[in-house]
Amino acid sequence: MSKLIIMHQHHVANGMTYDSILLLIALSAVSVLYISAVRRLRKDGRNWSNWLTSSFLAGVGMLTIAASPVFMAWAHRDIVGHMAQHLLIGMYAPIFLVMGAPVTLLLKVLPTTYARRFMTFLKSGFFRGISHPATAMLLNIGGMYLLYLTPLYVASLNDTVLHYLIHVHFLAAGFLFTWAIIGPDPVPRRPTFNTRAWVLFLSIAAHAFLGKYMYAQLLPHGSPFSDEAIRGAAKTMYYWGDLSELILAAFFFASIPLVSSKRRNF
Repeated sequence: MSKLIIMHQHHVANGMTYDSILLLIALSAVSVLYISAVRRLRKDGRNWSNWLTSSFLAGVGMLTIAASPVFMAWAHRDIVGHMAQHLLIGMYAPIFLVMGAPVTLLLKVLPTTYARRFMTFLKSGFFRGISHPATAMLLNIGGMYLLYLTPLYVASLNDTVLHYLIHVHFLAAGFLFTWAIIGPDPVPRRPTFNTRAWVLFLSIAAHAFLGKYMYAQLLPHGSPFSDEAIRGAAKTMYYWGDLSELILAAFFFASIPLVSSKRRNF
């Protein structure tokens, strides 16, 4: 289709590739570590909800789909596939990973000394700053604006390292934003319900605007894809992004009784 796409075929072929194998091994290792930690808790006589485990594994499953060779090939030959991959990595998977309470599980299985050090980090000014809902929203939504309103997306088509760095950013930023808004994990000095609600609302509005703007302006500029494909990607972002945000909002508002009856800050 394009020189950019052809030059990127070394890691997007339909068969298994070195990159795909590494990603799938890493995701499998994360699942094994989580399950092993749960088994250790239960062996010690401590309970862990099957719902939490199922949620976390569902999130890992979504990342596995996004990292599969077929999905990666689709994402590189079609901007609609790229957008679907982006939604799985940056919006859908983080919701279920966060609802799996990985931080709580880690604190329960770490030796006391390391758990205290980890708690100290969570309480640090730096981490509290980047995990504030407003900051996390800027990292998350701001990254999307930067990718699609600048030449960054086109550059990533021809740069494997940049391509993976972008996905790492979206996963990390999506997880951080989701973790700042919802979830059973304890959050240091978690902002009030109203603050998080306003940030969530602004995030939804900013994401919807970006989808409409991309559709109207045929963004990103300079890509090798047709106008029809770009509009298809923008619609995918808008509608399927809306669905992920509805899921996030549902979890958020479902937490009202728990938040009001139990102090979750530390």
